[in-house]
Amino acid sequence: MADFLVFVSEQWLLVSLLLALIYVFVLLEHFKAGKQLSVHEVTRLLNGDEAVLVDLRDAKDYQAGHIHHAINIPLSQLPTRIDELQGARDKAVVLIDKLGHQAAAAGRQLRRAGFRVHRLRGGMAEWQAQSLPVVS
Repeated sequence: MADFLVFVSEQWLLVSLLLALIYVFVLLEHFKAGKQLSVHEVTRLLNGDEAVLVDLRDAKDYQAGHIHHAINIPLSQLPTRIDELQGARDKAVVLIDKLGHQAAAAGRQLRRAGFRVHRLRGGMAEWQAQSLPVVS
């Protein structure tokens, strides 16, 4: 441990540069996955007919309760079912998962395919915590 601290104190510029690069990498990966939106921002987009919802949860979770008009495309099936979203190219695609953590991978895939992607912050857990309506 002492050797590490000596290295850091002697090479502080290189260590600072490494930390800055890691921060920039994490920030870029975060934005590539799509901006996170609050439940209120998603509701505004839905009310203005400006968004399409894609529920990335498995079929069992989707059937237990989902947001009205959400399309169920499980994350594992997204690469093979991406063509189902071709009609949504003029709208924002809002990705929904259980807790808001798994949508990043799907967001990167859809962004590469040319979609305007957003993610629901907190996922379905946040939607239900705000007592917003779900369909069974």
